Amino acid sequence: MKALFLGGTGLISSACAERAVALGWDLTLLNRGISEKYPVPAGAEFIQGDVHGDPQGLRALLRGRTFDAVVDWIAYLEADIERDIGLFQGCARQFIFISSASAYRKPPAHYLITEETPLENPYWDYSRQKIACEARLMREFRERRFPVTIVRPSLTYGPSQIPLCISSWQHPYTVIDRMKRGQSVIVPGDGSSLWVLTWNADFAVGFCGLMGLESAAGEAFHITSDEVLTWDQIYREAGRAAGVEAKIVHVPSDLIIAHDPAMDGTLRGDKANSAVFDNRKIKSCVPDFVPKVTWAEGVRRAIAWHEADPSRCTIDEEANRKWDRILEAYARAFPE
Repeated sequence: MKALFLGGTGLISSACAERAVALGWDLTLLNRGISEKYPVPAGAEFIQGDVHGDPQGLRALLRGRTFDAVVDWIAYLEADIERDIGLFQGCARQFIFISSASAYRKPPAHYLITEETPLENPYWDYSRQKIACEARLMREFRERRFPVTIVRPSLTYGPSQIPLCISSWQHPYTVIDRMKRGQSVIVPGDGSSLWVLTWNADFAVGFCGLMGLESAAGEAFHITSDEVLTWDQIYREAGRAAGVEAKIVHVPSDLIIAHDPAMDGTLRGDKANSAVFDNRKIKSCVPDFVPKVTWAEGVRRAIAWHEADPSRCTIDEEANRKWDRILEAYARAFPE
């Protein structure tokens, strides 16, 4: 298998790169720079190039090369897709686009999400951009047989991330620190929405199983854990992993968004809703895909990774102040 990753040094893509190399594949990563957190795995080729800012230079770097599979981990806009179609039509046997499970209809009309669930998200521009990219690629598949496969991750994490609902993505230890200091943490709604958290190495098994699979052309797949938990269960397990009892305050999503409008997409457009995924399609194509890492195990690994090096336990003080303001507003609205 000869594969090219555009990107490949992120939270999800790094796990897939590691698995590809472990499988003995000829893997090339094309990126602007090398990530300290997610280094290029030994055995992979690294090409430095700007995917978004230098299309002509990119074309020169790739001239004469062909690949069994090309994966664009960093395409977000239709313009990115137009570039990829121009670059890889005729020189890639498969092109994989990384979409998002947040593209599925919000609010959900049925509790169980399949790949046939309509794509419709009026709350989050990020999701609508992914939907537009999918539509463009599927049109290219129907009209010119561009060999696209679409993959829709949901909330996927690894050692360097603690994926809580109201958290700081850049400084994920912040919520754990709040728990350890006995401070309240925010869970939207009443905490009963169902959610799925997927360990990145588990995701990589399903993902790499799709690479090079001819029957996956023109198809879409989500790849998630089978473990379904409420947000309350997720937070309480994170507290147990940190050695404390989480002090949860249930705050309506509308109040959170009123104080932090940027949360509108990620709450009403995603995590405030229940998200339970039917994984039969990916399992039928990749029998080896059997998610193994539970949230109880994964969150302990993630906390241990952070605490193994104090420099990783960074705190988002701005987020702390914002959450405190939200909690104060909630206390005024519900003084008892």
